[in-house]
Formats: sequence, structure tokens, C-alpha cells
Amino acid sequence: MIKFEDVGKKYPNGFEGLKHVNLTIEQGEFVAIIGLSGAGKSTLIRTINRMHDVTSGKLTVDGVDVMSLSGKQLRRFRRKIGMIFQSFNLITRTTVIKNVLTAFVPDMPWFRSTFGIYTKEEKLKALECLDKVGILDKAFVRADQLSGGQQQRVALARTLAQNPQIILADEPVAALDPVTAKQVMDDFKRINEDMNISVLINIHHVDLALNYATRVIGIREGEIVYDGPASEATQEVLDRIYNGRVDKEGNVQKEVG
Repeated sequence: MIKFEDVGKKYPNGFEGLKHVNLTIEQGEFVAIIGLSGAGKSTLIRTINRMHDVTSGKLTVDGVDVMSLSGKQLRRFRRKIGMIFQSFNLITRTTVIKNVLTAFVPDMPWFRSTFGIYTKEEKLKALECLDKVGILDKAFVRADQLSGGQQQRVALARTLAQNPQIILADEPVAALDPVTAKQVMDDFKRINEDMNISVLINIHHVDLALNYATRVIGIREGEIVYDGPASEATQEVLDRIYNGRVDKEGNVQKEVG
């Protein structure tokens, strides 16, 4: 369980990224976080794994106060939380399987990590994770030879190798074409349902958020303005989240002027 209790985040320049956030997210939920650029979507998910520190309130994960962690405790805590980025963050000049194997490095003795020595069990686990996202056949291909969608699947397989309880995804399909974006979202949905992994996705595609997530959190200027089932996110709700700049097809209109 992830619990935000009156959480705020203020940056050194005085900007408030989050204001009085109160949320409870149960294990196994698929949550999409939507809102305009700069509304606080990325800030919200990045506080969960302490990429950003909260400045007020309390944030707990499975009863653990996130801000109380440091050193080895914090590193161990982060191992339970996978993070997917828009830019994939792969080592593009090496093979797909070697990218997935990097998931084991934090838990390896220094000599094995230094020389890239992996056990048979680790290699089998990496191949299993690639199979779960449908690109086992690309295991020994260089990452830079893959399409954008395939690279995002490698990043997802690498995250699965951690055995996470939670996956945070920061605009994971923003750089993909519509067809590929849906394929990647299918992977997230299947992993969520089959493995009971909590998935929190910060996403700017409103239609994908409504079609794939079971719960939608709308954020505007750092405040939660909607939290409920995707099926109940009406046009009126979307207008409140996006300040009237989203059409009936789910396209966000750019601000003029």
C-alpha cells in the first residue's frame, strides 16, 4: 500500500510541485496520473521511490515512512520499486540480455559486477523476463538495433528482473507511435493483472489512460482534482483537470498565446 498524507513538495525556488496530497493506493492497482504539463504528475510518482523528497506531510509504502530511509535501507527499498522512463535508459551498444542483466548488479559482489559475471539462474531469469514482454527472440541483438517500442519492452523486462512490487512509469509511451504505444500499454496491463504488481503511470495520452487504467488520478497545479474509476472520468471531469483544453477524443489542445 502507498499512502500520501497531506503531502507537499516545494522546490528550492519556491515552486510548489505538490499541495496537500492525500491518496491511498492498494497493492495490484493500475493507476494512470493525468494532467497538463507541469501539473505535478512526475513529481507525484517520483516521491514514491525518493527520487524527489517530500517537504511536508507523510508518505508511506507498506507502512514504511519513505523519508526515514537512508543508505542501505533506501537502496533496499528502491529494489522493490521498478522505474520506467520515456527515454528507455538502455545501454544501446550492448545486447538486450546484457541490459536486462544489469538489474542484478546492485545485489552482486563487486568482483562479479566489475567483470560482468552472471550466474546461470540470473541469465535464465533475464530470458524469462524478455519472454514475458514478447521479445525473447531479440535477446542477443544490440539494443540500438531495436525499434522504440522494443526498447521500452527491454526496459520493462529489466524492471521485472528486480521482482518489483510496484512499477512507476514516467511517460513510458510518449515517444512511441499510437500502435506501438497500445502494444506497450498491453504489456503493462498484462503484467499488472498476471503478477499483481501495482502500476502507476504518468501519461499524457488521455485515451490510453481511460482505456487501460482502472483508476485515474487527475492533478492540476499540484493538487488532486479527480481520483476515481476511469469509467467515471466524464468530459466535465477532464475539463476540470485540463482547464477545458481536452476534446472528446482525448486530445489536449495547446494553450494559445
